[in-house]
Amino acid sequence: MTADRSGNPILSVKIAKYVFGSGTDGQVRILSSAFKILRTFHAHESGSITHIKQIEGTSLLVTISEDLSNEPVLKVWALDKPDKKTGGPKCLSSLGISNDRKQFPISAFAALGNLSQLAVGFANGSVTVIRGDLINDRGAKQRTVFESEEPITGVEFRDGPTTTLYLATTGRILTLTISGRGQGQPAKNLEDHGCGLGCMTVDKDSGDIVVARDDAIYFYGVKGRGPSYAYEGPKQLVRMFGDLVALVTPPKNESASKPSVLRRFVGGRTGGLYQSSSLALLDTDLKYVAHTETLVSQVRTVFAEWGDLFLLTLDGKLFRYHEKTLNQKLEILYQRDLYVMAINFAQKAGVDAAQRNIILRKYGDYLYKKGDYDTAMQQYLKAIDNTEPSQVIRKFLDTQRINNLIEYLEELHEHDKATVDHTTLLLNCYAKLKDTEKLETFIKSGTNFDLETAIAMCRQGGYYDQAVVLSKKHGEHDRVVDILIEDSKKYDEALDYIWRRDPDVAYPNLMRYGRVLLEHCQDQTTQLFVDYYTGKFHPKKDVPIVPTQAPVGGAVSAVQNLASFIPLPYRQATPAPSPAIMENQQFTLSNDEAAATTEAATPIEYTIPKSRTAFSSFVDHPEQFIVFLEACLKEGNIDQKEQAELHTTLFEIYLDIAANKTGRDKSEWEAKAKSLIDGKEISMDASNVLLLSHLSNFQDGTVLVREQQGLRFDIFRSYASVGDTASAIKALRRYGPEEPRLYPAALAYFTSSPKVLEEAGSELDAVLKKIDEDGLMAPLQVIQTLSTNAVATMGMVKKYLSDTIERERKEMSNNRRLIESYRTETDAKRKEMDELGTGSTTFQTRRCSACGGSLDLPTVHFLCKHSFHQRCLNQVVVVGGDAEVECPKCAPTNNNIRAFQKAQEDSADRHEMFQDALLRSRDKFGTISEFFGRGVMTAPTVE
Repeated sequence: MTADRSGNPILSVKIAKYVFGSGTDGQVRILSSAFKILRTFHAHESGSITHIKQIEGTSLLVTISEDLSNEPVLKVWALDKPDKKTGGPKCLSSLGISNDRKQFPISAFAALGNLSQLAVGFANGSVTVIRGDLINDRGAKQRTVFESEEPITGVEFRDGPTTTLYLATTGRILTLTISGRGQGQPAKNLEDHGCGLGCMTVDKDSGDIVVARDDAIYFYGVKGRGPSYAYEGPKQLVRMFGDLVALVTPPKNESASKPSVLRRFVGGRTGGLYQSSSLALLDTDLKYVAHTETLVSQVRTVFAEWGDLFLLTLDGKLFRYHEKTLNQKLEILYQRDLYVMAINFAQKAGVDAAQRNIILRKYGDYLYKKGDYDTAMQQYLKAIDNTEPSQVIRKFLDTQRINNLIEYLEELHEHDKATVDHTTLLLNCYAKLKDTEKLETFIKSGTNFDLETAIAMCRQGGYYDQAVVLSKKHGEHDRVVDILIEDSKKYDEALDYIWRRDPDVAYPNLMRYGRVLLEHCQDQTTQLFVDYYTGKFHPKKDVPIVPTQAPVGGAVSAVQNLASFIPLPYRQATPAPSPAIMENQQFTLSNDEAAATTEAATPIEYTIPKSRTAFSSFVDHPEQFIVFLEACLKEGNIDQKEQAELHTTLFEIYLDIAANKTGRDKSEWEAKAKSLIDGKEISMDASNVLLLSHLSNFQDGTVLVREQQGLRFDIFRSYASVGDTASAIKALRRYGPEEPRLYPAALAYFTSSPKVLEEAGSELDAVLKKIDEDGLMAPLQVIQTLSTNAVATMGMVKKYLSDTIERERKEMSNNRRLIESYRTETDAKRKEMDELGTGSTTFQTRRCSACGGSLDLPTVHFLCKHSFHQRCLNQVVVVGGDAEVECPKCAPTNNNIRAFQKAQEDSADRHEMFQDALLRSRDKFGTISEFFGRGVMTAPTVE
């Protein structure tokens, strides 16, 4: 900082820790933040210290002392390095500042941060630049770089790729390149208006030079003069305090007297010690005065330290100015209703969005109270991200402010902050204003909103077309169909929309609305069902009408060509062409044909559903149902189960229609039904066919199915149940040879009533003969059957009974003779066994039964009359041993007998074999006798 030559203290700053003061005695004093002297050292032997500067970020201090009888002396001090002799800071370098031996005071001083270059301005208009290594005292060079007839009032450096020195005189502002590109060129004149002493400073944040004149504050950058800010009045000092420009205005009487500029260099202020000055802090960015104050004494200097601004007056008073916090500033602006300035202030301070939105909301509330609703809404819209929507919505619920409310709700949707209620309210506002255009714009805008609510409100308000557009836009295909059918009742359009969708979309809608569509679009809906369930479904696509026209087409033809590409469902009817157009143009497809044309496409793969899933849709539409079922059956790629379901359903519909017809029509439908089951094999379940035939009284179907299924007994029984004797006899003659059970049933039926017996005639004798020949019934069973209804007489069965009795007598006689022979043979065997066990036996055989040679001792004789050499036997006989020896000749027979006996014993425990044989046998008693002989019914013995 600088001071005049009065010898009063000069102040500077050191790294936000200390303040340095000096005076006429050559002493430098270091002050604390409480402005207490911490340290003092002698810097100069002669002269007064007029300039002192601490290099920011270092411990270096630069002092300049002046004595008009000698050259000014510049010294560089290292505050962190004590001198061993004096105990004070070490002096790194010292040199005299040359002004070509001209004794003029120093009016301005500036230095680079690394002390590589220093600039000293003199009151005679010359500027000396010092270059060198002053820190290590390796020598320095001085050169006068500028001379002028006007005194120098300020010098400042601007560092960068090139180092530029800004010079200020009382009449001009100049720049001089002292290093880098352009070095050595003469000073460049920026402006032909200078400034007073102390009215030039540098903005450290931007690097711009700030110059204060009586009319305004000017900023100078690399390219010349920048913006200027008007502020009328004389200026004494200018300093930068953060973003603020501190201006000191001299007393009015001093400015009125207009002393010469040179007077300011020789202590012209002493006479105005008690004259008032003023301090102003200006924010040039926001263009407002942050602070103004009138001081009772003149100002010596202004400096900033510890985040505060300090002002020293000539009477030795030091004023400290502390900047208010952001919130305090904003509160002051709120109290004064300066919301625009508060917004700008917050924006410059870089506050977060939430704090900025609070200011905007307060500004909106202020405007709302004033009745400026439109401007207030603009503020609410800007603060929409951090504002509770209900706070704003409640203010604009009045009908007169509904447009503002719509604007706010639309913005909520744009910012994706709208809820279901907000969407509902917005659509209600549109509906209340009947603003269909805005409603459509809202739907087509792509704004974020709750789709469900929007569609529901459109449907509720009767805006069905808008609901359809909205649903189509968001791919809600199911909802499109629902609106077209349930609300708009546009069944043709709904069917066409379904037909244009992919299979996975078309199928659910077809299932849901198939019955409704069949009510209103029978043929088209049936065809859609057929295509989908037969795997031939292809989404419809519009095919443009390609005209073939003569070379001389008119403008009307061109328009029609373009119109042909408009989607058909939304295209207006084509006007009738003029005769001239008809002569020059022939269409390959008519409009009606094009509407039904689908674009040829490759087959679409999709899972074909089971046909039964469509059955419920065809309720009350039998004719369409028949078309669907017949089409499905024509496709051969269905499984057997599904084929059976289709046949059964189609069979039932045929019979149902036939039941409601008469004459020839009835026969035709019955013939169709019969054709489904007239074959070697039918896919339908026989029980279903029989049930359906019975319910519909379709006798041919019953017979045909029973015959194919081998249910011949049921066929006969069905005829018998209705008393159709002739048909029963035919069935007996046809199926009797293959189904013997029919004869006992026929016997019972023929003797069930006199009428049936009379109709049967001689057929009864044939039945009795067949029963007798094949043994289908026991005589007792025949008698019991005939005696059930007391219809048959003895004369009718006399021959049958006599033949049966005669045959039974013969069989009895044969059985008696067989029994007698068995008894005689058994007695003979027993007698022989007794003789062998008790009597003696004479062996007269002379030859061996094995080798045929003459017997010689040792010899083995068996009771079976066979004799063998002992050596010829397969087994050695031990005399007196217990080993049993079996005759080799009789052994095979004996083994067979033993195996047969063992088999009988084993079969005695297999009762299921006995039951099965008894069930299949015609002679039950004979079967029981046989198994009795095997020992099945023998009581087990207890060992």
